[in-house]
Amino acid sequence: MAAQLRVYRAPHESDFEELQDPTVRIRLADLLPLLAIAKKNNYLWLQDFLEDAVTVTPDLYDVLRSFTAVRQTSA
Repeated sequence: MAAQLRVYRAPHESDFEELQDPTVRIRLADLLPLLAIAKKNNYLWLQDFLEDAVTVTPDLYDVLRSFTAVRQTSA
């Protein structure tokens, strides 16, 4: 007896997307080393989070923005 194949509609990506409110606080000093290791070793799971938004304090945002500007002018 021949196997019967069924065709299913591919689910939209948004069907799987669960929006989560940020509820966990973590120190930057604890987060950065983990992200650096994941980036250095090219862990695929890190790519799953590249579009996620991160909330930072206004003073850190100002420092990062200034740092970006300095890097662009020195390159």
